[in-house]
Amino acid sequence: MKKFSNFTLFKRVILPSINMKYSIDKQEKYSVLALDEEKLDTLIAPKLKSEFVTIFQSGTSNLILDMSKVKYVDSSGLSAILVANRLAGEEDGFLVLAGITPHVMKLITISKLDNVLNLLPTVKEAIDAIYLSEVEKDLTQQNGVEEK
Repeated sequence: MKKFSNFTLFKRVILPSINMKYSIDKQEKYSVLALDEEKLDTLIAPKLKSEFVTIFQSGTSNLILDMSKVKYVDSSGLSAILVANRLAGEEDGFLVLAGITPHVMKLITISKLDNVLNLLPTVKEAIDAIYLSEVEKDLTQQNGVEEK
């Protein structure tokens, strides 16, 4: 470290490693990822994107993102959510955001993502919606086979 007048130059800046706090509940038809973070921002979003990729590569097609503890989301957080939405679509599944706090909902609405994302008030309602979509998918496939 060298000092020049009132300025100090550092050769290297080491940022602390931030661990993302979350839990995953994997079920047969869906997985629930519950974020235990108040902020979904540039520190958390890259780790969340990696977790989304891992979840969908492991065979999950429907994901519920429990955001009930998240009070703040920035553009990188929204980007991570959109990555999960794309990955779910590629697996012919759904991403459902549940438990969205008012401030986060306001940002989603301002960003016009309320027309793109599946948003439900509770994890229970998200589970019900996924089961309904799976039943519809099964009926569509059965009808497609019968028509041939």
